[in-house]
Amino acid sequence: MTITSPHAHGPRKTANLMRAVVIATLPGLFALTWFFGWGNLINVIWCSLIALLSESVVLLIRKRPLAFYLGDYSALVTGVLLGLTLPPLAPWWVSFVAVTFAIIVAKHLYGGMGYNPFNPAMVGFALVLISFPVAMTTSWAAPVSLLDNPLGFLDTLATIFGFATQSVDAFTMATPLDVYKHEIGHSIAEDVVKNPVFGNFIAHGWEWANIAFLAGGLFLMKKGVFTWHAPISMLAALTAMSLIFGWDADQTTPPLLHIFAGATMLGAFFIATDPVTSAVSPQGKLVYGAGIGILTYVIRTYGSYPDAIAFSVLLMNFAAPFIDLYTQPRTYGYAKAKRGGKEPQ
Repeated sequence: MTITSPHAHGPRKTANLMRAVVIATLPGLFALTWFFGWGNLINVIWCSLIALLSESVVLLIRKRPLAFYLGDYSALVTGVLLGLTLPPLAPWWVSFVAVTFAIIVAKHLYGGMGYNPFNPAMVGFALVLISFPVAMTTSWAAPVSLLDNPLGFLDTLATIFGFATQSVDAFTMATPLDVYKHEIGHSIAEDVVKNPVFGNFIAHGWEWANIAFLAGGLFLMKKGVFTWHAPISMLAALTAMSLIFGWDADQTTPPLLHIFAGATMLGAFFIATDPVTSAVSPQGKLVYGAGIGILTYVIRTYGSYPDAIAFSVLLMNFAAPFIDLYTQPRTYGYAKAKRGGKEPQ
């Protein structure tokens, strides 16, 4: 028997689950807006509109009912996730390419909701990160409190859509993970953390954004939208890897920065838990989440990218069917679980 996902029954319709996911992202979006300005809010609105428009165009081409498929909010979730993960001051066309590719290619090319093997939002993010590395690495907004004249809403809008009069360089800053990774090679931790991007706690503004996404994730977990297995396994594996191999802060990124900087909590609770592209069984989810955590640490430490959630999730999406095959639960009436496609004896 082939295991496929998602398995949703009864009153828990896809629309209800997706709507809950969107609501749970609001604390994180508020934190990002509070600490880094209007960029993420504008991106979320822009990406959501493009996602819904792209979804509508494809549905018309496929001759599917618009109201029924737009009403499951899956396209909206993809737009929201990309709006949260893309750099706040990324040019509008970067977001446009990411969202349209995510909806048209990563989702509908495989048949639409429920058939896509890879997380559409992460496919779109990975595409623009590889294709437009300069725009994706130089458009991260500096914390508002570190700027003498932070961008207002209209100025941010002008910057994103390309008609601003001021250079974007005046309002951008490398992320804490990027700064630590590149400066620790020729300095010590005590000197590196003096950079204003780290603030007075862990990573100026990023720690509160991660705490907000953690709160939203726990809300979804309590509502039963997903189980604890994948997110907790991912965080545990990432923490364990950073404690075992990164215990010396003078050599590599310390554990707290791995957990509370970058897209860690967003990835753990809103991306790794995608019911379509993740493993299905509880044991499989543990393996799946642990794989994301391990890959995140490896890519962050030894790879070219300071944050690695997108690539880690996509690699484990690829492995999810294999994991499901070897972690199938015991069928009722049999002493052993059927594993690896073998028929029960």
